[in-house]
Amino acid sequence: MAAVVTGIGVTAPNGVGIDEYWAATLAGRSGLGPITRFDPGRYRIQVGGEVTDRGDLRVPGRLAVQTDRWSHLGVIAAGLALADATVTPAFLPEYEMAVVTASSSGGTEFGQKEIEKLWSKGPQHVSAYQSIAWFYAATTGQLSIKHGMRGPSGVICSEQAGGLDSLAQARRLIRQGTRLVLGGGTDASLSPYGLVAQMSTGRLSERGEYRPFDPEASGYLPGEGGAIVVVEDLAEALSRGAVPYGVIAGHGATFDVAGREPGLRRAAELALADAGVPASTVDVVFADAVGLPAPDRVEADAIRALFGPHGVPVTAPKTMTGRMYGGGSSLDVVAALLAIRDGAVPPTVGTTTVVPDYELDLVLGQARRLPVRTALILARGWGGFNSALVLTATAANETGTE
Repeated sequence: MAAVVTGIGVTAPNGVGIDEYWAATLAGRSGLGPITRFDPGRYRIQVGGEVTDRGDLRVPGRLAVQTDRWSHLGVIAAGLALADATVTPAFLPEYEMAVVTASSSGGTEFGQKEIEKLWSKGPQHVSAYQSIAWFYAATTGQLSIKHGMRGPSGVICSEQAGGLDSLAQARRLIRQGTRLVLGGGTDASLSPYGLVAQMSTGRLSERGEYRPFDPEASGYLPGEGGAIVVVEDLAEALSRGAVPYGVIAGHGATFDVAGREPGLRRAAELALADAGVPASTVDVVFADAVGLPAPDRVEADAIRALFGPHGVPVTAPKTMTGRMYGGGSSLDVVAALLAIRDGAVPPTVGTTTVVPDYELDLVLGQARRLPVRTALILARGWGGFNSALVLTATAANETGTE
């Protein structure tokens, strides 16, 4: 039983929806810029990736006041994904549909506003929705309610790795008989409280640059948004005339214990073994790309050990959006699926030179046209989470050179 992606919804700093996001990403058009959602003048980090607010994509007013921005972005992305998959949930059995999202920061902006009310006006002014809007499972819950999906739902909390882990769980549910799963994740931590929490890691770039694998790498920039996708069984999808974007073929996850060797390479090996494909068949790697020398070297060493020096094209389109925490790796999955569809690997922007002894074939400058049948996506979450996902083409969407 193969789990395939049949619908994609994107809310990203460089584009909302598949067409807008993918056109910008292939063109190397960044969504990073000065933070405008609040005055960042007193903070060391003043650049990030913000999703442009659009009137035609806002959530209903009642839902808006009950939930945080990260849930708003998830609701919008899920609606786009269902429309793309041409699925109407009301026509399907409610217990045969599920929601599994990734979460990291939770409802930081909503929570900050309520804390401000608490201290400035008193507890009677704090919204009752504070009790749920901040919660890690809020987006899963709201999507389940909105679309009547009452199957085995849940939330994965492994920070940047969560988007891949949520799709691994979606595949597991499909194999157990669930008909349809919404998977992926979003995040929105561009508020003072959210930003300060992320700054505590010491990994954000105070130069306002995001240049992974570069000799001048100084950290990453934060972003908001992410992607939600529709996952179905291949046979079910084909029976209703859907054309899948690709197969969730393999997954591997490890956890780094302090003082022990990082497990990113092991996660990738597990994913390839789970997919039943050798490393030699991988056409592109979507890198985690922290943008600091130590974690960049760990990732470069893992890629080189698996594929050999300059052995496979590597890219990091998140350099156009910032690292998006709970939403980041699910957006990489979307980029990989669209690379399979179109035979085009997006560039890594910001980076101008690759550290020579990394020996990476990093795609720079412009998109690279090449057939893509198998893609490997790598992700690491703060605290020690490692995840890897293998996507493969189906007969309906194999690409060739153009």
